[in-house]
Amino acid sequence: MTLSPQPSRSDFQVVVVGHGPSGAIATSLLGDRDIRTLAIDRQRNVYDKPRAIAIDHEILRVLDNLGAAERVLPFIAPFPASQHFGAKGQLIRRIDMVAEPYPLGYTPSMVFTQPPVEAALRAHAAAYDSVTVDLGTELVGFDQSEHQVTLHLRDDSGATRSMTTDYVIACDGASSPVRQQLGIGFEDLVFDEPWLVVDLQVNNGALRQLPETAAQFCEPSRPTSFIIGPGNHRRFEIMLLPGEDPSEMETAAQVWRLLARWITPDDAILWRAASYRFHALVAERWRSGRVFLAGDAAHQQPPFIGQGMCQGIRDVANLVWKLDRVLAGQSGDALLDSYSEERSDHVRQLTSRIKAIGHVICERDPVAAEARDLRILAEGGGQPRTVTRQEIVPPLQTGLLARPLHPAHGTLFPQPWIGTAKGRELLDAVAGTGWRLVLDARSAVVPAADIQAELIRLGVRPIRIASADAPGHNTDAFVEQDGVGASWFDRYGCGAAIVRPDHYVFGVASNDDALRKLLADLAAGLQ
Repeated sequence: MTLSPQPSRSDFQVVVVGHGPSGAIATSLLGDRDIRTLAIDRQRNVYDKPRAIAIDHEILRVLDNLGAAERVLPFIAPFPASQHFGAKGQLIRRIDMVAEPYPLGYTPSMVFTQPPVEAALRAHAAAYDSVTVDLGTELVGFDQSEHQVTLHLRDDSGATRSMTTDYVIACDGASSPVRQQLGIGFEDLVFDEPWLVVDLQVNNGALRQLPETAAQFCEPSRPTSFIIGPGNHRRFEIMLLPGEDPSEMETAAQVWRLLARWITPDDAILWRAASYRFHALVAERWRSGRVFLAGDAAHQQPPFIGQGMCQGIRDVANLVWKLDRVLAGQSGDALLDSYSEERSDHVRQLTSRIKAIGHVICERDPVAAEARDLRILAEGGGQPRTVTRQEIVPPLQTGLLARPLHPAHGTLFPQPWIGTAKGRELLDAVAGTGWRLVLDARSAVVPAADIQAELIRLGVRPIRIASADAPGHNTDAFVEQDGVGASWFDRYGCGAAIVRPDHYVFGVASNDDALRKLLADLAAGLQ
C-alpha cells in the first residue's frame, strides 16, 4: 500500500545534531536521498586528535554506496591480527579477519586516522544540494508537537534563532544534551573500567621495537592493548589500577613510564594521552516522538574489538532509509519504531560479546588469570585458536525481518566482484542498492508473473547472480568472479534472498510459494 506523502510545513525535513562521523554520514545518507537536511555542530573544526581508530567492511560499503570511499581510503589501512598473550606471556589466541575472498569486497577489518577522515566525511556531506551545514551552532533546546519539532539554536557569536523540522537525529555524543532534555537514561550493562589511551607517531627506526601485530597483553599486573594504526600511528590502551589518579596518569612523565617496556621519548611523538572509563551503556529509549538517538548518544561500549564508531554508523544507515520511506509517504510512521527495536537489540548482543572479551583481558587476579589461559587454550584443543572479528558481530534478530526466522535472516548479504565490460566491479555499483530480490542463477526460483508484478509494486528490484565457471544460459545474470554469492546461497540452502536497503537480509526462499509469502510479509511490514 502506498500512502500519500504529507507536504512538509517545516523549514527542514530532518535536522542532524552533531557532525562527527555518525552525524556526517547520516547527513550524507539524507542528502543522497534529496531530503532537505540541516546539520549542526557547536564546534567549527574537526578535533585534531584521534579517538576512534577502527572501521570495518560494512561501514566502508556504506561509504562506497555514497561515493565517499575514495575520499577516506588514503587514511585507512588493514587491521592486522590481534594476538592475545596470557598471564605468563604465552600466546593464548588470535582475533583476525575472515580470509579472502572477502564477503563484502573490502578488507573486513581496518584502522583509520580520524581527523582527516572526519574532515573528508564533512566535506562530502556539505556537497549535497539538499544539505545545509551550520557549524559553530548549538542546540539550546527544542519543543515538539504532533507534526514537527521546533529547535532553538545559538551560534558562536551569541545570535539565536528558531527553526522547524519534521524529524531530529541526535548524534550529539555520550553526554547528549538532546537525550538529557528528553529525560532518557542509560541502562548500565555492568562494565566500568578506567583506562588510559595513548596515541603515538613513531619514528621509522623505532617501529621494529614494537610488536609486529596488534596485541592484547592479558597480564594481571596491568592489562594493556596495542593497536597498529595507519602509517606510523600506534596506540596503547593501558588499564589504570586502583588508587591511580586519571589526570596524573595522562601526564607525559607517567605515560613514558608506562611505555618504557616498549619505547622511549626519543622514539616517538606523544600525540594524545586521555583517560577514559570504558562503559557498557544502552539508552532506555532510542525514540521520543520525532526525535531519534544515534551513535554515542544511544550507546557506549568497551573498545576491545573496535566497534564503537561502526555501531553509530549502523544506527544511521538503519534509520535513514526508513525516514526516507515515511517522508515520501511510502510507509507509515510505525516503520520508524523498528529502528530502536533492531538497533537496541543488536547493540546489546554485541556489547555482551565485547564485555566477555573485556573480562578476559581485564582479569586482575593471578590465579583466575592462569585458569583463564588454560580454559582458552583448551577451547583450541591445546593450541591458540583464531577467532574472526566477523564472527563476533551478530546478525539482526528483531524488527523488520520475515518470520519465522531463518539463519540467513538478519545477516548481511555479500557483495561479490562482478565481471563487466569495464573490468571487475562490486555488485552494489552495477546492480544498485535499495530493496533487491537476489536470485541464485543455479536455483529453480524463477518469479512468476504475479510475483514480478508485486516486486514492481513494492519497489523491489530483481537481480540474478551466476558463477563465472557456470553462467549457463543466464544471459541476464551478473557473473561473479570469486563464488562469494554462490557460497552464501549454499551455506543457507536457499535460492533467493530479499535484501533491504541497508544490505541486511529480510528473508530467503527456495520456491515461488515461499517467495510469495515473503513478499506478503514485506508488504505488511512496510505499511
